[in-house]
Amino acid sequence: MTQATKTHRITLIPGDGIGPEVSSAVISILEAAGAATGVAFEWHRYDAGADSFEKTGEYIPQALYDSIGENRVALKGPVTTPIGEGFASINVTLRQKFELFANFRPVKNLPGLKTRYPGLDLIIVRENMEDLYAGLEHVVVPGVVQALKIITEKGSTRIAKFAFDYARKHDRKKVHAIHKANIMKLSDGLFLRCCRTVAEGFPEVEYREHIVDNTCMQLVMNPFQYDILLTENLYGDILSDLCSAFVGGLGLVPGANLGTECAIFEAVHGSAPDIAGKDMANPTALLQSAVLMLHHINESPTAERVQAGLEQVFREGKTLTKDVGGTSGTKAFAEAVLKAMESPTVHA
Repeated sequence: MTQATKTHRITLIPGDGIGPEVSSAVISILEAAGAATGVAFEWHRYDAGADSFEKTGEYIPQALYDSIGENRVALKGPVTTPIGEGFASINVTLRQKFELFANFRPVKNLPGLKTRYPGLDLIIVRENMEDLYAGLEHVVVPGVVQALKIITEKGSTRIAKFAFDYARKHDRKKVHAIHKANIMKLSDGLFLRCCRTVAEGFPEVEYREHIVDNTCMQLVMNPFQYDILLTENLYGDILSDLCSAFVGGLGLVPGANLGTECAIFEAVHGSAPDIAGKDMANPTALLQSAVLMLHHINESPTAERVQAGLEQVFREGKTLTKDVGGTSGTKAFAEAVLKAMESPTVHA
């Protein structure tokens, strides 16, 4: 065990449903990896959503806002969002509050897991603040509802710059802007014009454009033709779920919401209340989101140790959860990752 040289203060939102179970598993793994690499964590825990409302009368307590603003980094489990009624999405509210304009979702195969597209490695960069997904709706007259699609030059340019900067820094070769400008000529047209302008400053990165419905077909036929998908908010949300199926489902893929001041790392799957408390949930998505968080706070050796341990468990295939063909529970899976991290072959 290495003596901790640095302590990171992290806001923790365990979530509801399976959230507390997967959060507990991930924290145990992070703390073990940190103990071995000289990193410590100070967790500031807050509830959000229905659980928070029952305790505080607020869906997002002010103390949670303050904690994220102070710590500037948060790890978030799944929080149930009511469908067609009830309180606004906690995810969307937090993104708007802290101007987390970039949603970053890598889609990459884990070793040993059989999928239709082995060796896939693509990234979805999604504008996170605007578009229909922002939820700006009102009743025009009874029986008629209008939803506003807001696209701005600032937002489109900013997310395009993020995507191309990432491509340059990480030697990614190609960026596809995804749109529906053949129909929404003004809004999606503005998005494309901004992407084209930014692309001119990155001549080493190949730039292409695909219509969103064609993109869905092309992804199913051959996802390897894509490297980075640059999207508006709603298209990115839909394509993220589609692409997650290529590598095993939403229980495996990570997600990051990034701004200039703060970042929230979260599992992209739902709260699965039907299996909550049954020791069945797969913590991989939240664990891989935590790996992104570790890289973000410049603790790459710890991140690499966690990722190596996770990949070793999948490579062996002996202690997997039911959703990926195994028979183990959440706790057993976490214990297997902890054991794998102790192996000399995975030491960062």
